[in-house]
Amino acid sequence: QVQLVESGGGLVQAGGSLRLSCAASGRTFSTYAVGWFRQAQGKEREFVAGISRIGYNKNYADSVKGRFTISRDNAKNTVYLQMDKLKPEDTAIYYCAADSSYGETLVAAYNYWGQGTQVTVSS
Repeated sequence: QVQLVESGGGLVQAGGSLRLSCAASGRTFSTYAVGWFRQAQGKEREFVAGISRIGYNKNYADSVKGRFTISRDNAKNTVYLQMDKLKPEDTAIYYCAADSSYGETLVAAYNYWGQGTQVTVSS
């Protein structure tokens, strides 16, 4: 199993930046692909970005392409989500999740989840 803890959320003005971190403990982190998801109030949880086990492959939701960058440092057991040019519609709770297979964008495909970190973007 793997345990995940997100951090780095906060309040930022539109156009600003935040970097989220997802720290993992438990089994070898490099055996898991990782995804970032978000859930806005009253809406379903949605895929944001994903990264493969070693970090060679990445995929993004259309809504964040060109603004968000996912990366990982397996030596530190951490995955990052750099969020630039933030918009009010990016406001949500952001979750990281781990799965054995890269490329999954469905919530149900991920077995392990963090507790989430709140991101609020003011206009």
